[in-house]
Parts: sequence; structure tokens; C-alpha cells
Amino acid sequence: MSIAFSAGELINIAIGNEKRGIAFYDVLTRSADSASARTMFQYLADMEREHIQIFKDMLAEADDYQISEACNEEYAAYIQALVDSAIFTDDLVTSEIASEADSDIKALELAIGAEKDAILFYYTMKEIMPGRAQSMVDKIISEEKSHLRQLSELKRNPSAL
Repeated sequence: MSIAFSAGELINIAIGNEKRGIAFYDVLTRSADSASARTMFQYLADMEREHIQIFKDMLAEADDYQISEACNEEYAAYIQALVDSAIFTDDLVTSEIASEADSDIKALELAIGAEKDAILFYYTMKEIMPGRAQSMVDKIISEEKSHLRQLSELKRNPSAL
């Protein structure tokens, strides 16, 4: 049995992901050993807050969005699998995962994985959203890719930590 998502439900899932991302990055900010890692994680938490506002703006128009016909049962099951396997499953798990990072490098690896998951989810979300919403999701995808590049660069250059 699969679940069909409305545009509003998808946007609410995205808002939930971003909220859990904030909790995750807030924990990493507090536990980071280096100032550069703390700065990076705080920046990412702040960006997640901006994403929430973008999604809230989209939610206000969600009734106008019609999910494309491509969102059949199989596609809905795929989206559900992405949601179920996300690194940020709830606030408690988020805090536990973040607090298990015993070094800045491990924290960066967790953050890189989270950003990859987010990019995959938002590409999938974009495919089924209508035109105006797609451009908003494109903006978030672009930012998530930027986060991934920044985290990867920091991991490649541990002396910057």
C-alpha cells in the first residue's frame, strides 16, 4: 500500500525535514571542537530556517498546486521510502545522531550525508510540483548543493578546522 501526497503534504514534509535539520545542526554547533566547524554548522542551521520560510510561503499557495499525473502509486511509494529513510527521522534521533559525532570530521560526514539525502528528496519533490513551485524548489536544491560543496571542502581541508 502506498501513500499519495498532496502538494501541501509534500511541503509539510519538507518543513519537517528542515526543522529536524535545524535541531541537528544546532547540536553540531554546540559540540564542534573548532571555531570554523561551529561557524559552518551555525550557518547551515540558519539556512534551514530560511528554507522553512520559503516552504511556508509555498504552503500558503499549496491549494493552487496540483500534483502532476506522474505521481502514481509507485511514485508515491518512492517518495514515502525517501521520507522513511531520511537521516532526520525525529528530533530525538537527530539529537542522538548528532551527539554521537565524536570529532568534527565525523560530524562533517554526518552533515554531508544529510545534505545528500535532502538533495535527493528535493529533486523528487520538484518533479511532481507545478512550475512556480519548481523554481522555488530549484532554489533550495541549489543551496543544498552549495552546502554539500562547503562541507566537502571543509572535510578535504581538515587544517581549516
